[in-house]
Amino acid sequence: MERSEQIRLLKELMGHLDADTNVDAGGIRRNPTSAYTCRDRARQEWETFFRRYPQLLGLSGDLPGPGTFLTSTDFGAPILAVRDAEGEFRAFLNVCRHRGAIVESEPRGRKSKFACPFHAWTYSNRGELLAIPKPDHFGFIDKSCHGLTALPAVERYGFLWVHPDPKGQIDVGALLGGLAPEFESWDFGRMAFVGTDTYDMRLNWKLAMDTFGETYHFKVLHRNTLAANFHGNVQAYDVFGRNHRMILCLKEIDKLREQPESTWHITSGGFPVYYLFPNVQLNVGANAIILVRAYPDPENPGRSISQVSFYARPAILEDDPEGVAMRLRFFGEVVRDEDYAVAETCQRGAEAGLQETVVFGRNEPALHHYHNTYRADASSWLERIPVIRQFRRRVLGRPYRAR
Repeated sequence: MERSEQIRLLKELMGHLDADTNVDAGGIRRNPTSAYTCRDRARQEWETFFRRYPQLLGLSGDLPGPGTFLTSTDFGAPILAVRDAEGEFRAFLNVCRHRGAIVESEPRGRKSKFACPFHAWTYSNRGELLAIPKPDHFGFIDKSCHGLTALPAVERYGFLWVHPDPKGQIDVGALLGGLAPEFESWDFGRMAFVGTDTYDMRLNWKLAMDTFGETYHFKVLHRNTLAANFHGNVQAYDVFGRNHRMILCLKEIDKLREQPESTWHITSGGFPVYYLFPNVQLNVGANAIILVRAYPDPENPGRSISQVSFYARPAILEDDPEGVAMRLRFFGEVVRDEDYAVAETCQRGAEAGLQETVVFGRNEPALHHYHNTYRADASSWLERIPVIRQFRRRVLGRPYRAR
């Protein structure tokens, strides 16, 4: 992040504290509770936002060296991601070309070859079919035509993107919507993987995203946890296409007032949280990152699975690996046990079917932005869902659009 931008954002936070103000979305908006309960919508979101859209698989630190691999089934297709002998990031369908068995079942590790557990067809970490047992018995097969199915894969700015469709395309510039220079300056590629926790929750995936959209709740929900370190209901907020950046306000900002601006750094008084459409929250600290990805259950709008991955600078890990892991997981547990736990009650309320809308306040612009982008990207099929049409006609009187 450019130095001038860091200073601007820190001064904006200080200004809000001094004037007892916050970011302003320009008005209150209502959101239909059916956004969290409609089964037709859930299935279409799965197809539109996850099966047909590039996905963030993790950070470069997930594949720390040649011969490392990781597997994923989070967005439908079984995926095998590797770093080959030359250090290049590659991704494949984790499916044997013989009978379709899953080739690699371990979540991550280090291998140069992958053997299918069914018949031991063996592949290189470049996806090439190297050998099959008893080829004289099986019959002739052209190995060059039976390698693992390659998926579009791009590594840039310390991020690993993969498209679950072999014919899909990945345009990183379009995905980031103007955030590329800022992400490059963070040097995320140097972050080391610490661990991943999985939270299987009884809430819609968009409700999981909503919990990251404001700090209005900090003094209440997090009064015994995060409120000790954060000023609640104070933030800076900027939109980058379908993405956004929130700067939460650390209480450490109070000490910056006594220091020259030349010593200020954004993480000394602020806590950047980036949202990447449609399902990624990137929480950036001075020496660590927490990456949250929420995935829907396409058959059950009331269920989602969050993958919460932790990364830290290698020097910090070397000094106190257990302490770093414990502190990072504390943040994740707060999300699970406080944010997600109360969001599960929101899900139950929505499913009761007795309240047509929820309210997004003026001080919750991220919530406006989330749902405006979801609607904009799915407007063609949303118009075909009767419950949405009915809501728009009776409650809004018009389509819900971005300001």
